[in-house]
Amino acid sequence: MVHCGRVLFRKYGNFIDNVRLFIKGGSGGMGYPRLGGEGGKGGDVWIVAHKKMTLKQLKDKYPQKRFVAEGGANSRISALKGSKGKDYEIPVPVGISITDENGKIIGELNKEGDRILVAEGGLGGKLLTNFLPLKGQRRIIHLDLKLIADVGLVGFPNAGKSSLLSRVSHAKPAIADYAFTTLKPELGKIMYDDFKQISVADLPGLIEGAHMNKGMGHKFLKHIERTRQLLFVVDIGGFQLSSQTKYRTAFETIILLTKELELYKEELQTKPALLAVNKMDLPDAQDKFHELVNQLQNPKDFLHLFDKNMIPERTMEFQHIIPISALTGEGIEELKNYIRRSLDEHANQENEAYHKKQLLNLRISNIASYSEPLSKQTIASSRMDII
Repeated sequence: MVHCGRVLFRKYGNFIDNVRLFIKGGSGGMGYPRLGGEGGKGGDVWIVAHKKMTLKQLKDKYPQKRFVAEGGANSRISALKGSKGKDYEIPVPVGISITDENGKIIGELNKEGDRILVAEGGLGGKLLTNFLPLKGQRRIIHLDLKLIADVGLVGFPNAGKSSLLSRVSHAKPAIADYAFTTLKPELGKIMYDDFKQISVADLPGLIEGAHMNKGMGHKFLKHIERTRQLLFVVDIGGFQLSSQTKYRTAFETIILLTKELELYKEELQTKPALLAVNKMDLPDAQDKFHELVNQLQNPKDFLHLFDKNMIPERTMEFQHIIPISALTGEGIEELKNYIRRSLDEHANQENEAYHKKQLLNLRISNIASYSEPLSKQTIASSRMDII
C-alpha cells in the first residue's frame, strides 16, 4: 500500500546552470643537473561533486573563475626528489557535465564524491627534460548543470505545472495567467508517510520549436535528460501561446511535446512516462477527457490532422493517464500513488536486467573456464591416435 504525504518545495533564486572556468595545472619543479635530482611534478586540478554546492555559490566564492594548482618543489641538495605540488579541487554540484572549449565532453559527475581530472600538472625537471620543468596543462572548461530528479514535468506554458507543484507541496511559487510563469527550474520533494522521498523538477515551459532552442528550448530539454521519469502535464482545454499562434487541443499538445523531445534527442522518448490531464474542474472536461483517451488509444486514426513535419516517429506510451485539478485537488493523491508505483516498477526492472546480465556473464565465464581444459584434453587424445 502506498502512503502519500507532504511535499517539500525548494525554489532556486538567481539560478545559474552553466559556468566558464580557466584552469591550469601547476608547473613542475627545477631539476638538479649536477646530482641528477628531479623536480617535483606540478599539482593537478580536479572537479569534485558535492551535494550541498551550487554553481551560484561557486561563482560567488570564486568571482575570477580562475583555478591554478601549486607548482612542484625544486630539487635541492637536501631533497634531490622535489615534492609534488598541491592539487586544486574545485567543488561543484552533483549533476555536472564538463566540456572543453570545443564542446567535447570531458566527463560527468552524477553522485556525491565523483571526481574528474581536468588539468594535469607539469613534469618536474629530470634527465628526460634536460632537467628543465614543464608547464602545467592549461585550458578553458565549461560546467553545465543538468538537474537530477526522479520526475521531470513536461508541458507547454500555462499547462498548470507550477500550480500542480504548488498543490502537492503547499508552497506558493509565482503563478499568473500568462505564458512562461516558470523561468527557472524549481524542485519539489514528495515526502511519503514511510519516509520515501521522490524529487520532482518543474522546468521552464516548452514552446513549439524548442528543439531549435526557441524560447527556453535547450535549457529545458537538457534538464529533462537527467530525470528518471517524465510526467506530461496538459490542459484539458487545450493551449494557445498567444493570439498570433494556433490553438492546440490537448491531444495536439501531447503530439507536439513528443515531437519536440524526439527532435532534440530520441532517447528521451524511451523514458517511462505518465500523463496528468489538468484543469478537470472546467466545464465539459469529462467529455473532452474521454475524447482524449480515445485519441491516445488510437493515435493513427487522428494523425492525418497534422502536418507531416509535426508527427513524431513514435507516439508516447503512457503507463498511466490521471485526470487531475491542481485548483481543487482532484486526483492529486492518485497521481502521487502512480508516480511512486511507476518509479518502483522501473527500479525493479532495472535490477532484474542487471542481475540477468550478471548471471549471463557468470555463465560465459564458467563455460570459458570449463572448455579450456577440455580442448587441451581433446588435443592430447588426438595426438595419441596419431601415434
